[in-house]
Amino acid sequence: MKITNHHSAPKKIETRGLPQRLWILSYGVAVVFLGSCSLLPAKTVDNQQRDTQAQNTTQPNPVIVPPQIFSSSGDPNFVVKVVQQVGPAVVLIDSSRTITSRIPDEFNNDPFFRRFFGEGNPRPRQRVERGSGSGFIINSSGQILTNAHVVDGADRVTVTLKDGRTFDGKVLGEDPVTDVAAIKIDANNLPTLAVGNSDTLQPGEAVVAIGNPLGLNNTVTSGIISATGRSSSEIGASDKRVDYIQTDAAINPGNSGGPLLNARGQVIAMNTAIIRGAQGLGFAIPINTVQRIAQELIAKGKVDHPYLGVQMVTLTPENKERIKKVAGDRLNITADDGVLLVEIVPRSPASVAGLQVGDVIKSINSQPVTKIEEVQRLVEKSQIGTKLPIEVERNGQIVQVAVQPAPLPVRREG
Repeated sequence: MKITNHHSAPKKIETRGLPQRLWILSYGVAVVFLGSCSLLPAKTVDNQQRDTQAQNTTQPNPVIVPPQIFSSSGDPNFVVKVVQQVGPAVVLIDSSRTITSRIPDEFNNDPFFRRFFGEGNPRPRQRVERGSGSGFIINSSGQILTNAHVVDGADRVTVTLKDGRTFDGKVLGEDPVTDVAAIKIDANNLPTLAVGNSDTLQPGEAVVAIGNPLGLNNTVTSGIISATGRSSSEIGASDKRVDYIQTDAAINPGNSGGPLLNARGQVIAMNTAIIRGAQGLGFAIPINTVQRIAQELIAKGKVDHPYLGVQMVTLTPENKERIKKVAGDRLNITADDGVLLVEIVPRSPASVAGLQVGDVIKSINSQPVTKIEEVQRLVEKSQIGTKLPIEVERNGQIVQVAVQPAPLPVRREG
């Protein structure tokens, strides 16, 4: 996780990661995030030893109980019923923004340049960027949720319902950190989606995605939940603070902001991203996260995320050896695991509290940490303005530091 003030030039340790490209799924201008992630260690299952008597006894195969969602459905055409039930609550969102580029002042004094533009200041150049995405209605009076990148910086937002009606949309708020936005249209008695619980999802559950990929409105795809709890760094979106749901339901640019639904027609996530070059790898924001962020956006138009001002790397033998080669004797890293601080933003909460490059975080608020994802989750759960106790190992010694998180400064694109 990198939390930095982009206007400063802090000291840091150079590290390398595994680059991955993440496409954010808004049809129009494709936004590509460059991130780095670590290879996850393969999971193993320990085989239990059996005694002689157990080996000679035939044991019945354990019964695998399918998720309740399958047991309660039993209908091979459940996708049709889901689409009929929720389709009218899925919307098309078109957005546009005007980009103005100004001619640098130094060109005004260049005689060669003035031949083309004449005397005086040339007119600013403007272009209009357009994009398209999806969304879903959560309130009969016109509240709609979508991805933040679908409406980011938009001068105009237009919402088209499945019945063909079109409305101007007002952006109530957007949160680039989780990529969630809330908009409002002037309409009543609208169809809405029922909300499920993303905390209880299991890999293998059936899901349905509805959206407007590549401008093809009201497209339906289906699949399963491939995994839950995919960290942002795992998929190459290290600037986000989301644990994603992975699905093999086909999603494409334009699906951004559309719902991922279970077999009962409940929205359990918001489709948001795919990895370029991969097949069957789609990612969605869990609906519990979406709801939490949306409530704040609707109430106050923004979301404040706790910010420390550090860049970190999970300490592994490979990373430790690599850093030793780069830093030499400048750092004395004695820890074998934990989260190594490789950058401290000047004047940030971490800097003010006394955290230093080379510190290895061992615990936060008395909870042990060994990965940057664990630090990210604990920081996100902390309170802005309330001191957060952090235990670090520094030059072989344990040091206690209390950091007071500040609101995360958000950098906007474009």
